[in-house]
Amino acid sequence: MCLDIPHSVSFQLASSIYSFACSLWNHHTDTFLQQIYAGDQQTALSSLERTLLSLKVLRKLTVHGFTEPNNNMEVMGFLNAVFERLKQFLECCRQVGPGSPCREKLEKTIILYTKVLLDFLEYHPWPFIPLIQRSLEFAVSYVFTEAGEGVVFERFIVQCMNLIKMIVKNDAYKPAKNIEDSKPESLEAYKIKTAFFTHQTLTEIGRRLVSKYFLLTEEELTMWEEDPESFAVEETGGDSWKYSLRPCTEVLFLDVFHNYSQTLTPVLLEMVQNLQGPSNVEEPVQMLMKDAVYNAVGLAAYELFDNVDFDQWFKNQLLGELQVSHNRYKLIRRRVIWLIGQWISVKFKPDLRPLLYEVILSLMQDPDLVVRIETATTLKLAVDDFEFRTEQFLPYLESIFSLLFQLLQQVNECDTKMQVLHVISCVIERVSIQIRPYVGCLVQYLPLLWKQSEEHNMLRCAILTTLIHLVQGLGAESKNLYPFLLPVIQLSTDVSQPPHVYLLEDGLELWLVTLENSSAITPELLRIFQNMSALLELSSENVRTCFQIINAYIYLSATDFLQNYAEALCRSFCELLKDISTEGQVQVLKVVESAIKVSPILGSHMFQPLLPSVIRGIVEGERYPVVMSTHLGVTGRILLQNSGFFTSLLTQMAAEFNQEADQLLGNMIEMWVDRMDNITQPERRKLSALALLSLLPSENGVIQDKFCGIVNISVEALHDVMTEDPETSTFKDCMLMSHFEEPKLTDDEEPPTEQDKRKRLLALEDPVHSVSLQQFVYEKLKAQQMLMGDQGFQALMETVDTEIVRQLQEFLQGM
Repeated sequence: MCLDIPHSVSFQLASSIYSFACSLWNHHTDTFLQQIYAGDQQTALSSLERTLLSLKVLRKLTVHGFTEPNNNMEVMGFLNAVFERLKQFLECCRQVGPGSPCREKLEKTIILYTKVLLDFLEYHPWPFIPLIQRSLEFAVSYVFTEAGEGVVFERFIVQCMNLIKMIVKNDAYKPAKNIEDSKPESLEAYKIKTAFFTHQTLTEIGRRLVSKYFLLTEEELTMWEEDPESFAVEETGGDSWKYSLRPCTEVLFLDVFHNYSQTLTPVLLEMVQNLQGPSNVEEPVQMLMKDAVYNAVGLAAYELFDNVDFDQWFKNQLLGELQVSHNRYKLIRRRVIWLIGQWISVKFKPDLRPLLYEVILSLMQDPDLVVRIETATTLKLAVDDFEFRTEQFLPYLESIFSLLFQLLQQVNECDTKMQVLHVISCVIERVSIQIRPYVGCLVQYLPLLWKQSEEHNMLRCAILTTLIHLVQGLGAESKNLYPFLLPVIQLSTDVSQPPHVYLLEDGLELWLVTLENSSAITPELLRIFQNMSALLELSSENVRTCFQIINAYIYLSATDFLQNYAEALCRSFCELLKDISTEGQVQVLKVVESAIKVSPILGSHMFQPLLPSVIRGIVEGERYPVVMSTHLGVTGRILLQNSGFFTSLLTQMAAEFNQEADQLLGNMIEMWVDRMDNITQPERRKLSALALLSLLPSENGVIQDKFCGIVNISVEALHDVMTEDPETSTFKDCMLMSHFEEPKLTDDEEPPTEQDKRKRLLALEDPVHSVSLQQFVYEKLKAQQMLMGDQGFQALMETVDTEIVRQLQEFLQGM
């Protein structure tokens, strides 16, 4: 049973038992130390277990048991005692050999002591201030001086480095930009840190971090030789890597370098200077040191921006290092190509890119697998950079892409294949249609890889990402992939299949780009839509992509799609609208609007069950402007492009409102005029004007009563879409599109998809883009004049504001 104890009670409880817990801990600790120094390890182990248990209790009480622990002498006394106890326990490591039963428990207890300090620092940064000096002295002495020789172990070093890092970068220990705004505690902490981190101390920390902790270990070098893929993955942040010493060391280096760059920059540059020129392959220590120093320069690239002329260094030194082909020099080749990757986005002249691509081309053929994998990673950074220029890369594309494909086949581990696939995806994405001549082998290989990766969903995600970019690069030619592509989409988006948990997001994206790049519907592509109903029921964060997919089907083949799926889709939409956000309502209505725009008769008929709510929303004055705008857009489409259906819908709705159809129409027009400002897109504003003008000419009294409003909307829309030709002083409708024209593209622009072309052709038939609003207004007003006669029309025009009439005449001048 769990008791919900109030904080005040828990604090009182902690205070009342703290003394007892401390005395218990002290007793068991002293007993353990006496027994271990007496050589009685078996008995000592029992005492150590009691020490560990009492320490666990004290850790919780100390960190969570007091609101102001710095005001409790026992708490602060315990924390100060932790340092002495840590030293005693570390000395015990000399007595207790690595193989003894006591050693594991001893190390566990030492780590728990460090957790007490780290947790207290995290939860109580200001009460920790009196402990800053002692913590830094303790951690630095054991990690960066001879004091730790023979007693420290990896997990302890990690904890000490975390302690230093948390003190260095803690915001509570930094003064405000305006020194007067700083809290006294922050100033005190900053003063302690500044006094501790002298030039000499920082120099020693910087040198030791690089020359000791950055060096590749024997274990790592053995892994490189025996299991190169695991080595490559760990070095780039594999799961086991993040729990090891190396990342902790690198993070500490970055934090210290960032906070004390003025002191540490000259130290690092001196280390670089001492290693100029190729290293002797017969001196492995020198090569390991160079690897470590280059690692530091790569990590600190942003900090060194003003101090390193990387372009000159690349040309004068690093290129030469990459050309040393000796097997042992692979250590440096791999580090240099990594180093270049770190500097590409920081400081690397664009005109050096071709030289870099030549280097990449050469290293992708390096005998060493680790070098090839690292080179591929640097290639990704190069093509992903904002200064990437396709024309510079094209001469190398065929060869590099071929070598990437070979690398993908050569590697066996799932993580490595994912890594290489990400590089391939990135290259395809950046060069777009230029990739088409070179993807044949990849296209043939991906089905095999998909089959082999049945148990590896993350690898399948990487394959999906590659397919997305591949389809975008191939455009309409991607139809050749359908025998493989469509079953992949089917599986990835089927919520009844367990893998969808991992594959759905990328699968939906692939489905969408496949539709966008399809030149014609196929029965198989149409059949996949059976997955959609279940996807809409999920109402997940992927629903927006689902709506994009639905729209893509409408643009691709409205008739086939609506005849097969509109009824089921309409049911899904009705369910969705019962419990959906404003944005969701808009997305549903936009699908309806698209269907009516593309296929006015079929679209109106198929989505008829949704339309009463649209009319109701207009008449009742929907309060959300974006929803009202979409209601008016849907209604405008029906009125303009399927007027017969609009009349029958109006009759149906009039019966529901217990009104005459004309009365309901009058209410709609009145609300339309009143809420015209809700419509912000010029296309929709023109659509509204065209739709209401389509009611003219008319003898209907209600329409004539609303004539003033119709003219007002028309003039507003004319202001939106008419532009004046300065040479002729005449107005023209800027939304008119007269013919289909392939847009001229710059090198960095994406070519239009098949869907873009479809939308363009559709726009040529859309009244919004094919009918001149100026001409339409003129013709409708002229027709109304002829219907009513000059006198009757004049009386109608007198209901319109004189300023609106003047603006209208200006737009219609010369007609």
